[in-house]
Amino acid sequence: MKSPKTLEQLLSEIGEKRQTALKEFYSRTSAKLFGVALRICSDHEGAEDVLQRTYLKIWDKAQFYDAAKASPITWACTIAHNTAIDWVRANKRPESDAELSEELPDISNGSDQFTTLEQQQIKAQIAECMKNLEPERAVAIRTAFYEGKSYRQLADSMNVPLGTMKSWIRRSMALLRKCLDGVK
Repeated sequence: MKSPKTLEQLLSEIGEKRQTALKEFYSRTSAKLFGVALRICSDHEGAEDVLQRTYLKIWDKAQFYDAAKASPITWACTIAHNTAIDWVRANKRPESDAELSEELPDISNGSDQFTTLEQQQIKAQIAECMKNLEPERAVAIRTAFYEGKSYRQLADSMNVPLGTMKSWIRRSMALLRKCLDGVK
């Protein structure tokens, strides 16, 4: 009877592009890696997407695995963790229109109910227009205006060049302006 291969041996074979090794590695590690993805994504479909991307990365990077740096499962969990973080960043959206409206600054001065109603309508219009932005750009706009982060801080936190962040903000503001002008 043949003894079972270790995860380290399987990674070596995956590095040689042996599909049967990937299949066995998957059967031994998928439950653990799915758990890592699900814990971060909090979304079953998102975790499945992350799991698929994780195994594609394992397929592509297995030849670079170094047993001196990490165990096979730690190495694979790190890939799953980083892939899940990337997925969350790329798919981050407000849970609902109400949540987005709550994030908007309170511009009312409480002087009369008509003004408050008008301000609530403006908030709702802004929330509706924000839906037209790409998710990462909407996050950048909310973070810049509601948390007061600079272009540099935003670029660093979202891992994009400074010029890209400035373009995102400028173009997003133009789209919001156009959308709000169309609502009047």
